[in-house]
Amino acid sequence: MTTLTPVSLRRIEHTESLRERVRRALVAAIVTGELAPGQLVSVPTLATRFNVSATPVREAILELEKSGFVEPVRNKGFRITVVSEDSLRHVAAVRLMIEPVCMERLAGAFPTAALAELRAGADRIVEGARTGDLVAYLEADTAFHVRLTAMVGNPVAVDIVSDLRSRARLLGLSAMAGTNRLVESAHEHHELLELLAAGDGAGARALMERHIGHSVGLWAGQSEPAPARASAT
Repeated sequence: MTTLTPVSLRRIEHTESLRERVRRALVAAIVTGELAPGQLVSVPTLATRFNVSATPVREAILELEKSGFVEPVRNKGFRITVVSEDSLRHVAAVRLMIEPVCMERLAGAFPTAALAELRAGADRIVEGARTGDLVAYLEADTAFHVRLTAMVGNPVAVDIVSDLRSRARLLGLSAMAGTNRLVESAHEHHELLELLAAGDGAGARALMERHIGHSVGLWAGQSEPAPARASAT
């Protein structure tokens, strides 16, 4: 059995649905690799770590089982499921079919009145990356991209993108918490907003393709070329 210590497995405050807060914290821990594929966890251990009763933890774990994040192990608890590299590449490939196209279309009709709200969301992503708060980072990142996709006006695309993002396992993200590379990739959200506001559909599409590429590269613990830097003039 594992000892749970890093950032995303912090104690849960009694301010909203405990089940939902536990579920989100566990999803963040699994997605980032803080809870590694194949690792065993138990309801009592998690309840103690979160300083809550066993009931919300059990309910959260059962939801995660339905989503394929964990599988029951008789008399031992639950095992974090293993997702193959092929599966992660397939998820990224489908995202590449949808999200860049959505951003290209959105650039042609971007509601500039929403820019301040979206910039605030991008700020939260950068702050989560800077401080290493992966729960805040992932929640802000998901909310940002789902919001942008919703602006295209296709609820089916929103459902698909939300589902695909939930399938991701960014196993290198935990090791990158608080690093410059993670902060640099977080700033891509601001870059995307500037392209959308400028009506640059081709640029928004290209940036989104690069951004999704991190899910099987940088954020998955795989090497990527260092981002190009503008030369001094």
